[in-house]
Amino acid sequence: MRRILIIDDEEDIREVAALSLEATAGWQILTADSGAAGIAIAAAQQPDAILMDVMMPGVDGPTTFVHMQQNPAVANIPVLLLTAKVQGVDRRRFAGLGFAGVLFKPFDPLTLAQQIADVLGWKD
Repeated sequence: MRRILIIDDEEDIREVAALSLEATAGWQILTADSGAAGIAIAAAQQPDAILMDVMMPGVDGPTTFVHMQQNPAVANIPVLLLTAKVQGVDRRRFAGLGFAGVLFKPFDPLTLAQQIADVLGWKD
């Protein structure tokens, strides 16, 4: 069973994403409300992938990702950004940072698991 960590400061987004991934793919879901909490959970639980919001108070998603890349315990976990920012300059900036992929808000709860699986090349 796949395990996904959702890092987002918005409780509603975490809940909708978690419910959709559990219901449509049967994945186990872990959640965190900040980048720091997410790094701690990722290090302890070793999820198969991380779905992380871009805009969070304090430390944002891209900065959290940089911290993850410096931590050997979590550096190899693929990270997908979840963002409402769809402008070209943002896409280029995100692509240059080394994320596994970028998914956009609002997302379709019925297809979110398939989008993640497609980006990561998961066939099961």
